[in-house]
Amino acid sequence: MADAYRRGLAEVAGLDLVPDRWLHLTMQGLGFVDEVPEQDARAIADAARRRLAGVTPFELRLHRPEITPEAIRWEAEPSEPPAAVRAAVRAAIADVWDDVPEPADGFAPHVTIAYSNSDGPADPVAHALGTVDAEPATARIEQVDLIVLGRDNRMYEWEDFAAVRLG
Repeated sequence: MADAYRRGLAEVAGLDLVPDRWLHLTMQGLGFVDEVPEQDARAIADAARRRLAGVTPFELRLHRPEITPEAIRWEAEPSEPPAAVRAAVRAAIADVWDDVPEPADGFAPHVTIAYSNSDGPADPVAHALGTVDAEPATARIEQVDLIVLGRDNRMYEWEDFAAVRLG
């Protein structure tokens, strides 16, 4: 499905298309690498293992992408299971730190297929999306990856830090 949308959006100016390797659903940030001691990150990963053991693996469905000012993205459905994962990760952070970064509310689980890299009208994007005929996709979510994230090449890229299985 992602490949079909990348092909459909390929000729639209002002977009950075996300390759399969970098497709993701962001849950919760900790902070900049130079501000998070590795021992804290490891303790949070351990707490996340304990907390996420109680979260059952689940399926997410992605339909047609939506246009936002910064990106073209699929809203993940249903939203409750990823919200439960995020709540468990936030609780794991609170097990280690007094303050959890980022607000608890306003979380909208999504997967981005393209980032905007300039200002421009949404009409060409909407037209391009309208030409794509792709079936919805379903993904089974069985683990959460804790990562070291960067955005140096006009998209998010990362190195794995820890993988935590659900259930």
